[in-house]
Amino acid sequence: QVQLVESGGGLVQAGGSLRLSCAASGRAFSSYTMGWFRQAPGKERGFVAAISRSGGSTNYVDSVKGRFTISRDNTKNTVYLQMNSLKPEDTAVYFCAASRYGGIYSYTVDEFDYWGQGTQVTVSS
Repeated sequence: QVQLVESGGGLVQAGGSLRLSCAASGRAFSSYTMGWFRQAPGKERGFVAAISRSGGSTNYVDSVKGRFTISRDNTKNTVYLQMNSLKPEDTAVYFCAASRYGGIYSYTVDEFDYWGQGTQVTVSS
């Protein structure tokens, strides 16, 4: 069992940056592939980024490539999402998720086993 708590969301102007954090409690954080998803009002929850158990490999949805960076610190049981050059269309609730068996190309909600409560990111134009 893993408990996930996101932080770092907020209101930012277009072109600005935010860094999201996801603190995990429970056992064996390093045994999980970690991911970030987002959900805008009226839309389904969608994949943003994933990172391998060691942190050596990452994967991103095309719309955030070159702007967002996912990373993890297994000594701190924390995964991060650095978001730069933010756009209004990035506005959403951002969720951290953990997958026991999936890899970095797992991109569906069903492939992730544990979820945080979400943190709101709002980008104004």
